[in-house]
Amino acid sequence: MSPLEAVLVGLAGLGAGTINTLVGSGTLITFPTLLAFGVPPVTANVSNTIGLVPGSLSGAWGYRRELAGQRTRLLRLGSASLIGGVVGGVLLLVLPDDAFGAVVPALIVFGLLMVVLQPRISRAVAARNARTGRVVDAVGGAVWVWPAVLLTGVYGGYFGAAQGVLLMAVMGIGIQESLQRLNAVKNVLAAIVNLVAGILFAFVADVDWLVVLLIGVGSTLGGQIGASVGRRLPAVALRVVIVVVGTAALIAFLISS
Repeated sequence: MSPLEAVLVGLAGLGAGTINTLVGSGTLITFPTLLAFGVPPVTANVSNTIGLVPGSLSGAWGYRRELAGQRTRLLRLGSASLIGGVVGGVLLLVLPDDAFGAVVPALIVFGLLMVVLQPRISRAVAARNARTGRVVDAVGGAVWVWPAVLLTGVYGGYFGAAQGVLLMAVMGIGIQESLQRLNAVKNVLAAIVNLVAGILFAFVADVDWLVVLLIGVGSTLGGQIGASVGRRLPAVALRVVIVVVGTAALIAFLISS
């Protein structure tokens, strides 16, 4: 890798770390960059996953104030992300490279629609619960949230593009909580998925450690930038950012496919 390519990979990591903390689709910056510089697809995917771990942790730390009082929720949903990340990482190692190619666009579109419709759906669900007298767990949310987070973790461990969009859609509808506090939880859950999948890849996959280093440094800085910007955004603005970045990620994925 030439010095110019190394700089560009680091900058891609910076952008990915920033976007992952705000929304979650930074893989669609780093992954195509690595492919363009001749890194084999599986090596690019696993190296990218490991490299984004410090960025995820950095973003989670940047949102630490919003995480206050959410320890039980993090433990509960974190277990789903842990299991999902391991399963997704194993699937990456045993399935063909393009196995998820057909479903990624559909998942991104679904996540974006749910983010857009989340306020209306949440109000409808709350109204129905009030009519029926159903009590929803204030910590873990609706009963379907845990398995949905697990499935999102499987997807994140396998590829990860727009994992954050899907997590925000799931939690925004299933958990009665502010968008900023859910975004803080999203950063921790994404960090768990990346970490467990990254540990698996480090032992059994072909990893380019120079790529890991470059993306790791860039994404760590990006995580702090993303947290600094994201924490200042009102809920409506944050939802707009999620939709805009998610749409751009979808377009980028379709172009590169």
